[in-house]
Amino acid sequence: MICAVVLAAGLSRRMGTQKLLLPFAGKTVVAHIVDQIIASTVDDVHVVVGHEGGQVSRELSDRPVSVVTNPDYKSGMLSSVRCGLTALGQQCRAVLVVLGDQPSITSKLIDQMLESFTTTEKQILVPFYNGRRGHPVLFSAGYRDEILTHYDDVGLRGLLHAHPDEVFELRVPSSAVLLDMDCPEDYRRQLALIEEENARKENYR
Repeated sequence: MICAVVLAAGLSRRMGTQKLLLPFAGKTVVAHIVDQIIASTVDDVHVVVGHEGGQVSRELSDRPVSVVTNPDYKSGMLSSVRCGLTALGQQCRAVLVVLGDQPSITSKLIDQMLESFTTTEKQILVPFYNGRRGHPVLFSAGYRDEILTHYDDVGLRGLLHAHPDEVFELRVPSSAVLLDMDCPEDYRRQLALIEEENARKENYR
């Protein structure tokens, strides 16, 4: 079983409003990214909430996901990763950690990652675009205890640095893996990306 942990607990300080509830492609940002994950071959989805968690949870109430509350969300992203990992069942063999503010990630990309993970002998997979590593990150559930007890200062980057020989860099054709939403300019960039994608689809019809 491959499980997804969606990080949706942040404070949205630089955005000035709860960025996960901003409109995106006829939905909200968090609903859009969760729907992309649900549409992929991921088996189980856990969404970790914190700041304005009640509103984020209500936005996902009609979707087949489990919501996990991180009471320590102000301490940073790693605390949310750990909350998500703690909630996963023992049958989970691999974990996809997804940023809740990266709505241009598609189900097609997720499926590409999952397929590559099953064929490589590596235990960690990261998307790679234009010489840079991005998100989501996919790794064996065998690292769960290690992440729960290590890397307090560096987060998941610490896992990649600790096991460089186990990292597979999957080259992808889209810059979406490098782009999240921290400020209004980032949000406008994400909206432009989805408009370009919709226009491309129209041209193929």
